[in-house]
Amino acid sequence: MSGLRSSRRSFLASLPLVLGAGGLTKALADGQPSARNPRATDGDERFEPNWDERLTVTVGQKQGDLVGSDDKVLQAAVDYVARLGGGTVKILPGTYTLRNAVFLPSRIRLLGSGEESVITKIASERIELADDSDWYDQEITLKQGGGFRVGDGIVLQSKNPHDGRSTVIKRTLIARSGSRFKLNDGLRENLWLTGKPTCSSLFPLLTSEYTADVVIENLTLDGNRTNNENFNGNYGGCVFLQDCNRYTFRGVTARNYNGDGISFQICHDVVVENCHSHDNADLGVHPGSGSQRPLIRNNRLERNNLGLFWCWGVKYGLAEGNQIDGNRSYGISIGHCDTDNVMRDNVITNSGKVGILFRDDSRGRDFWANRNIVENNRILNSGGDDGVAIDITGQTKDIRIAGNEIREDRAPMNRTGIRIAEKAGTVALDGNTIEGFANQIVDQRQA
Repeated sequence: MSGLRSSRRSFLASLPLVLGAGGLTKALADGQPSARNPRATDGDERFEPNWDERLTVTVGQKQGDLVGSDDKVLQAAVDYVARLGGGTVKILPGTYTLRNAVFLPSRIRLLGSGEESVITKIASERIELADDSDWYDQEITLKQGGGFRVGDGIVLQSKNPHDGRSTVIKRTLIARSGSRFKLNDGLRENLWLTGKPTCSSLFPLLTSEYTADVVIENLTLDGNRTNNENFNGNYGGCVFLQDCNRYTFRGVTARNYNGDGISFQICHDVVVENCHSHDNADLGVHPGSGSQRPLIRNNRLERNNLGLFWCWGVKYGLAEGNQIDGNRSYGISIGHCDTDNVMRDNVITNSGKVGILFRDDSRGRDFWANRNIVENNRILNSGGDDGVAIDITGQTKDIRIAGNEIREDRAPMNRTGIRIAEKAGTVALDGNTIEGFANQIVDQRQA
């Protein structure tokens, strides 16, 4: 965390002090002595000695502390390390094929061998349910068993019989009799045959809920896209996190998922740096709803549908030094209540529609992506014949666009450098270089 604060000191200097548990941060600011030469004290998680050696468990396919090539051996390793207070799981070279997600506990480091350590998944299969299940049930019955096994990760999908909305339930199969399976947890939703419920072998490769202080490094995640159905990034991805804090991804490749590469929802102080998210069906990196202070730095986000997607209410984030190339729709998209973020020193090239899109969301009083900064980026060759490099839509306001190189190397056609919507608020333009467009700036507020 100290490195994150140091790297963004100038950006965060104006932010209010956030108090830690029990007011500790405030107390230290008020002059309470800091810890020197700390000892390991029962229950004190704030200060910890810098131990020379911590627990490491190796996983390999032919040798290691644990030997195997599936989710069971990886899950056993991370659970063992977590039980002893944390440490490192080192994944030796090989391809590990999952039938269920690896569920990450707190205080672990997952360390791969780069391109030689590949985590992938089985092909997906979808089977209809053969009987109704009520919200209090903990079992389902399939029309036929198919290839499903006890221990498999699944997603149950249906239309809610009461209001028609989509129902999505992620579970694990833990027991069976023929085509009748017990689940690891109750349904808490009605799965009635009128809603055409199905069971699919779809799951993220790495996932977690309500955990913290995890580092994932030098690992390759491959979603086996050609053999899997699409799985929405609000539920899955090569990585999917929900309600987690202080995760760091470093040197991770997330590729070929029929959905998102790296997705995290309501997760705070997540760092994604020096990673490569490419050829995913949907989003390269998805800082999800409510996530605070994400740091997305020095990554390559290539050939996804969308490179970097700021979801809803993502605040105080920094996207810096990223190479965002060849994404089919948008290089960067930012919208609903995504405020007080900085996007700088990125290279955004060959976006299918728009380089940077400020989305329009008029469903509330002020849902736009206000008070964001776009500075010192290079935005090249955005969209088709009528493409736009930076598109500021809706009533977005208090935006600063400064020092960017915005360029078209193709024919000008009807392409636009910066477009500002009629109802947009204050947009400060300062020191941008805009070349090669039919329209350098289209300010519809002045029309």
